[in-house]
Amino acid sequence: MVPDTPTGSTPEVSAIVHKTGSAIFSAALVSAAAMLIAGATPASANPNLINPIPVLNGTVGLPALNGRTQAVFQVTGMASPNNTQHYNVLGTDLGIMWDNGHGQMLTAFGDTAGVGVPTLLTGSLWEWRSNILVRSDTRDPSGGIYFDSVVRDVVGQARDLIPSPKIPFVEISRIPTAGIAANGNQYMSLMSVKTWDRPGGWTTNFAGLATSTDNGETWHELDHTRRPNEGANANFQMNAFVKSGGYLYEYGTAAGRDRTAYVARVPENKLEDLGAYEYFDGGGWNRDINTAAPIMQHVGELSVQYNDYLGQYVSLTSDPFDSIVMRRAPSPEGPWSAPEVLIDTRELPSAYAPSIFPYQTGRDLYFMTTIHHQYNVVLMRTTL
Repeated sequence: MVPDTPTGSTPEVSAIVHKTGSAIFSAALVSAAAMLIAGATPASANPNLINPIPVLNGTVGLPALNGRTQAVFQVTGMASPNNTQHYNVLGTDLGIMWDNGHGQMLTAFGDTAGVGVPTLLTGSLWEWRSNILVRSDTRDPSGGIYFDSVVRDVVGQARDLIPSPKIPFVEISRIPTAGIAANGNQYMSLMSVKTWDRPGGWTTNFAGLATSTDNGETWHELDHTRRPNEGANANFQMNAFVKSGGYLYEYGTAAGRDRTAYVARVPENKLEDLGAYEYFDGGGWNRDINTAAPIMQHVGELSVQYNDYLGQYVSLTSDPFDSIVMRRAPSPEGPWSAPEVLIDTRELPSAYAPSIFPYQTGRDLYFMTTIHHQYNVVLMRTTL
């Protein structure tokens, strides 16, 4: 996703190669990394507006927070017990979690950087993938979230699930925004990014679903579910999913942050049929997408879950000041409360894209969030 400002410094390339522990990093790739260390400027095309090596390594440690939320575990990066560098994940973001329907957690990450063949058309010297997936059997996150397997390519690195050409003004990234298990299959909603614009803003071509029948190993696009970035469909370019009462609820915003959120619902067994979706119009449900009414304002990447401890639905997102905030509601459509700050931007100004751990954890609410200044994902805990 789109970061805001680059920070950091650079270590020795020999240390990088030593830590990767994989034969996929050849002398030619080391040369590319050396170009970065020699002082090459981070690419202007987001999400590569990040300082090259230490930021991606995630070696700066967990942030110390003084508010109601604490950082408890480094999920990705070289400092993570998951050793994500072993499959060429030096930096990544998002961390969208869902249960696969059989008690195993799947997690999709977004724009992912590693050492490899540079993505030169976008001005990036990093080897760049847009969507990767790991699996975990962790049900108690208090001691961290550990990965048990990763979807890999033939050389062992985490691979793109749905590749994108990385061509500016055509498609420079295909980024996951939501995931859910339904009808015995796995589904992801992904947005096709056409251009990175101002910080926190970008333009999409469309959003659509992809599905997997083999627990996330292979994915197939469902072209008939695409919502073009035009008309009222422009309000469903970024999504969050939650299931309730036989329905799948799809929350949508326009591409970018500080947006207005809307909600649709569809019977779970018809989620591939855009004609079966109903849109909340402020008082009821209507098949006409043009009647969709705002349910939340000032929303970035969004995550929603029913919380047993509160007996309410909770949503997490970032606000216009880049604080991580929570809202509560008695039903999926709302009414949603005013935002409560979980992480103040003055303590952690580069956090974004909170994603709620999919299993109930009592009074403690666990979520992943990306910390841009190390471009990696950290597990957070807040007390409700």
